[in-house]
Amino acid sequence: MHYTKEEVLQYIQEEDVKFVRLAFSDAFGRPKNVAVMASELPHVMEAGYMVRAAEIPGFEDSGNARLLLIPEPDTLTPLPWRPSHGRVIRMLCQVCREQDAAPYEADCRFLLKQAVQHAKELGILCNIGADFEFYLFLNDTDGNPSPKPQDSAGYMDVAPLDRGENLRRDVCLTMEEMGMMPLSSHHEAGPGQNEIDFQCSDPLRAADNALTFRYAVSAVAAQNGLSADFSPKPLDGKPGSGLHIHLLLSSVQNAPIPIDAFAAGILGHMRECTVFFNPIPDSFRRLNDGHHRRHISAAPDGASILSVSRDNSCISVFSPDCEANPYLAYALLMEAGLDGVRKGRSLHSSALDNRLALLPASRSEAMEEAENSSFLRACLPRPILRAYLDRTV
Repeated sequence: MHYTKEEVLQYIQEEDVKFVRLAFSDAFGRPKNVAVMASELPHVMEAGYMVRAAEIPGFEDSGNARLLLIPEPDTLTPLPWRPSHGRVIRMLCQVCREQDAAPYEADCRFLLKQAVQHAKELGILCNIGADFEFYLFLNDTDGNPSPKPQDSAGYMDVAPLDRGENLRRDVCLTMEEMGMMPLSSHHEAGPGQNEIDFQCSDPLRAADNALTFRYAVSAVAAQNGLSADFSPKPLDGKPGSGLHIHLLLSSVQNAPIPIDAFAAGILGHMRECTVFFNPIPDSFRRLNDGHHRRHISAAPDGASILSVSRDNSCISVFSPDCEANPYLAYALLMEAGLDGVRKGRSLHSSALDNRLALLPASRSEAMEEAENSSFLRACLPRPILRAYLDRTV
């Protein structure tokens, strides 16, 4: 639901809201927030809430001692797992410069907004959906994650082998209550591994949902005495967990959709973008475990890192994992696709060009590709590039 500022303040009064979580993410997609009393929200919506830039990973090179959080009214979301009396809501924020309240150029949510605008300028609308894979582990007697998965079930097994049915149901109902659109859920191939898929929505809302999803799954898991693990390779010898991203293209004025060129652009920039789609060392343990293809090619059956639907409207990308910052990953996929459209690339010729190319085999190789990329220098601000290329963990 889309709210105006006035409707947000009315909602707070009518729903007995006492706390507002002002949420944003750092450069690596980790959620950050500060809770303010609901009575302070009118002032915060006008003047913003100041945070120390140097304490936020990826923002240290901003050139600002402090940045402002400006809550966006249409992102109001209740947190269903919090008390119904003295309720808690969450609002996502635009990160802005303190001196003039202009958007901070290295805020990845702002980068995604720009990518959406660039697509509209070319007459392209893009909706995004995603499939999230994650593991559930039992907690030990101290309430910390143990190395034991919740169950020993396999791909699409059912109860009693699958012990994740109730949690997936609770997560999907929680998502619906928060205004999101889950599509399906099932047990994945690994022990304790689950997948929940979301319908396509506009890119900004899709990325907001991705950020919220991990937070919500972790909260619901904790209520059930479990720990959720979204890392790419939590168990040796077992399937890794990925983030499958689906881009549904349409035209602003019912013109032909340049999906072939868009897909070719993504393929053409895949190596240099890999460090943003697969940002940690364990990402490459997943890519190299034999369960995932590393050839930079397209196939209609999903057996490659990219596929185009048979009705020629949807592009699916299978190489990213959930350690990726969704705002940055979605923005880069869109910018890469738009670059292919501008240059009139062909998916067939791109596949031929890349027929011997593989995704980088290591994080150091991926970082080298990014370091030498003129495409990334053109579409990413220096603080974001440096944050990823100087990252040591």
